[in-house]
Amino acid sequence: MEKQKKAVVVTGFGPFGEHSVNASWVAVQEFERLGLGNGVDLHVYEVPVEYQAVQRLIPGLWKKHRPQLTVHVGVSGMASTVTLEKCGHNVGYKGLDNCQFCPDTQCCVEGGPECLDSIIDMDVVCKRVTAAGLDVLFTVSTDAGRYLCDFTYYTSLHQSRGKSVFIHVPPLGKPYTGEQLGKAVKAIIEVILDMLEQAEDQINCDHKH
Repeated sequence: MEKQKKAVVVTGFGPFGEHSVNASWVAVQEFERLGLGNGVDLHVYEVPVEYQAVQRLIPGLWKKHRPQLTVHVGVSGMASTVTLEKCGHNVGYKGLDNCQFCPDTQCCVEGGPECLDSIIDMDVVCKRVTAAGLDVLFTVSTDAGRYLCDFTYYTSLHQSRGKSVFIHVPPLGKPYTGEQLGKAVKAIIEVILDMLEQAEDQINCDHKH
């Protein structure tokens, strides 16, 4: 019996502010070129830096693809490493988006919990990708910045019941190339898919006994 392909959705962001070329979208395109092999149904999207677009798009992607994993990549001008975000935050959104809009409530999901954590253990992911010996530094963070990145992450975690991750990349050339970032994204996703598969095998194993 052939194993059903697992759907993975990966998003990067479009241009905003001084980021006329968004390193996250460059990284995602480089990653898409490398791919994840035949066992994975990969779907890649560029997300506009707009709150209302995110609120429409993220639930739509979930309904359309029912992904095993959703991975969002964003750029951070303050980052100098590839940063694995552990959680998304619900409130504190005051920064205006590309449409000069910001939610009146300054929150993602009214009545939602203040923080939502990914079900993926980012500390383990960080250790494993660091051990893979890429020429990129990885770190872990609990603050995705209260702008579109954080907003997208929380929206996605809420939609996927925690089966989402967010990766922050530095701007291009500070210090990494698009190619290096693409390889880093690929390595992270492969580690996570492996972790999810091991967890699934464990559950199936427990059910058999």
